[in-house]
Amino acid sequence: MRRTLQALADFFAKRWPHLNAESDFQRKIVSRLCMVERNIMLPIKLGLILVVLRFLFFSAEVYPSPHSRAVALDTVRFFFVIYLLITVGCSIMIAGIRTLPLWYVELVVLIAAILDIILLSALTMITGGLNSPLFWFYLLLSMRNSLSIYSPTTQITVNSLTILAYLFAGLTDIRIAQIEGESIIANTDSLALRLVILGAMTLFSYYFQTLFDKLRRAEGDAREFQIRQEQLQATGRLAAEIAHQLKNPLGIINNAAFTLQRTVKEGKTITQQIHLIREEVHRSDRILTDLMGFAQLAEGTVQPLHLASELDEAIEQVFPEALRGEVTIKRQYDTALPSVMMQKGHFSEIIVNILHNARDAMQGKGEISIKARLAEGFAVNIALSDTGPGMSQELLDQVFEAYFTTKEKGTGLGLAIVKHNVEIYGGKLMVESQLGAGTTFTIQLPARALIKLRKAQE
Repeated sequence: MRRTLQALADFFAKRWPHLNAESDFQRKIVSRLCMVERNIMLPIKLGLILVVLRFLFFSAEVYPSPHSRAVALDTVRFFFVIYLLITVGCSIMIAGIRTLPLWYVELVVLIAAILDIILLSALTMITGGLNSPLFWFYLLLSMRNSLSIYSPTTQITVNSLTILAYLFAGLTDIRIAQIEGESIIANTDSLALRLVILGAMTLFSYYFQTLFDKLRRAEGDAREFQIRQEQLQATGRLAAEIAHQLKNPLGIINNAAFTLQRTVKEGKTITQQIHLIREEVHRSDRILTDLMGFAQLAEGTVQPLHLASELDEAIEQVFPEALRGEVTIKRQYDTALPSVMMQKGHFSEIIVNILHNARDAMQGKGEISIKARLAEGFAVNIALSDTGPGMSQELLDQVFEAYFTTKEKGTGLGLAIVKHNVEIYGGKLMVESQLGAGTTFTIQLPARALIKLRKAQE
């Protein structure tokens, strides 16, 4: 049994990776299901099953065999046996709730809830129909559904099914009474009041779950914001500290070299070496200036970014409609992409730099493809491909190195900064290219830093 469940979990994990993505929210859901379904519902359900078993097989009123109520009672008994067998299986799975995938537990809970509704409806039919004292158990089921089914749409559907089941049981009881010529006792006002109570409970449960979802999202976004901000602030402080500590000695070296150059009147070789020292010092100073600029950027504010609109904005910056020329842009975005919590400036710099390189490589002619999709582990993959001349393996090995460039006026910092910007968010930057076959840069960003941090702690 365990192997079958694991095989199903692996299948769903590959086909829909976000179903098994671990998060604080999912752990809370599992804890809530443990409390409601295992710790509370299982003991209560066991006691109620014993009561129903005694009532159906030992205490129910006996009717002559052809009587419609005898047929209804036999049907309820037959269903109860089936219900008992399925409930035992569901109870065993709920008892081991923490060892099963969340999607599987949700399915088991949903099946159990629907079976409980059907059984309650069947019992209502043989205990008075619309006037049955079992009416109050429908309210308890609605409360249970609001706690165990966290999807608002599924919850309101199941609770609506509860109301329909109550009506069906009552109408069936009335129909049986008509067939047997029994007197029908129906209080319209009482029925209307009961339906209003059930509807109010359904709406209250839906409102409660919607409010819970909003609070959960707000809490998750706040924690995500705090983690991202702390990551960037730590990176920025480190960069600023390194830059500050190195600028002072470089300034002293530069002054000493300048003084030495003015003092030495003879020795051409010495003068050339001193000149070389000054050039390298100036170059190092530019590096540190760039690093300090990046440190200032890292002190900015993170925010949830809608990937499709941010990608479109970056494309418009590099390839405005009026100047697009002979470049064709193809876009392919998944419809259910999650937001990514990061700085708008960082994300824009990543995409714009790669698109600039693609534009320069194609020399204004060709096709650029941008694909964004949900990847395994609740990550987002962004692939940017061009139809340029491509790169050799030698160039691929050096493409992310600082100051390596094939452009006459390039600084060689663009892709190095892009790689750094991706990695500070726990992401990955990969490149694939062949001579004559274009180049593809793939950016993988975790939608939630919480996932990465938790796994690192474990």
